Amino acid sequence: MRPPLIAILCSGQGGQHRDMFAVSGQAEEAQAIFQQAAPWFDGMDPRDFVRTAPPDSLYSNRAGQLLCCVQALAAWAALEPMRPARAIIAGYSIGELAAWGCAGALPVATVLELAAARAQAMDAAAPPDSGMLAVVGLDRATLAPWLARGGAWIAIVNDVDHFVLAGDAGALSAIEDDARRAGARRVAMLHVGVPSHSPLLAVARDRYAERLATVQARLPTPQARLLSGIDGEPVRAIGPGLDKLAAQISQSLDWSACLDSCIDAGAVAALELGPGDALCRMWEGRCPERAARAVDHFRHPQGLREWLDRVYRDSGR
Repeated sequence: MRPPLIAILCSGQGGQHRDMFAVSGQAEEAQAIFQQAAPWFDGMDPRDFVRTAPPDSLYSNRAGQLLCCVQALAAWAALEPMRPARAIIAGYSIGELAAWGCAGALPVATVLELAAARAQAMDAAAPPDSGMLAVVGLDRATLAPWLARGGAWIAIVNDVDHFVLAGDAGALSAIEDDARRAGARRVAMLHVGVPSHSPLLAVARDRYAERLATVQARLPTPQARLLSGIDGEPVRAIGPGLDKLAAQISQSLDWSACLDSCIDAGAVAALELGPGDALCRMWEGRCPERAARAVDHFRHPQGLREWLDRVYRDSGR
């Protein structure tokens, strides 16, 4: 019998918190990840950084992108004794870069360097007073006339009525007011200070593409299927895969397609590596009959491994 397929979801930025390494930070298998990451935090262990950094630093674009990659890689390392024999791996925004690391396509050091380079390119290209806005409970047709005014774009499609917009702060503020008046279930500005996945970052995309062109990457390990965030399609060749990894900086992501790909491939459960559990909740909304947990839901690596073991046993592994 084939081992069960597990969906591994690598989180995007905005969910950083003081205890984000509470589980992964305890795992002996993850210690090397934190050691490799320290130079990117001026020599400080990332676990100490998240506990002591002022909010502006914790949620800065550079720190957020690096922290998301550190957490995903550390959580993946913590799973070493119970790592899925078959995984389909998808990453949300910066999480897509972390997914390349988890899939074995890029080494840890390269993932961290690329996270810093990505943030630097985006910060340099981002216009002042820009950001991102989540809108839940309204469909694309409702958003269309507001977007037609200019200054804002759909950055991420999470579901038919769940979108993240990116653009100028003034345009986003106007849409925020419109969405509330239209009865949106949730409208919230995100802890992201750049207009990710919008045309405003075309210069950053080009700069990052130049950097990716120098990277020595390899296809994912046979046990892992890596998805592209732009369209949810598997990465089957390095060149086109890296092209999409660069393109997503200024192009809309289709996270809904990523979830559909995981579900259609037969994933029996989903595990979000964190920080946070937003992707886990999206999975539950899409496919409640299949188990989903986030690393943040556990207190110790052993609890996480025991949950995975139950998933394997329930699937007849």
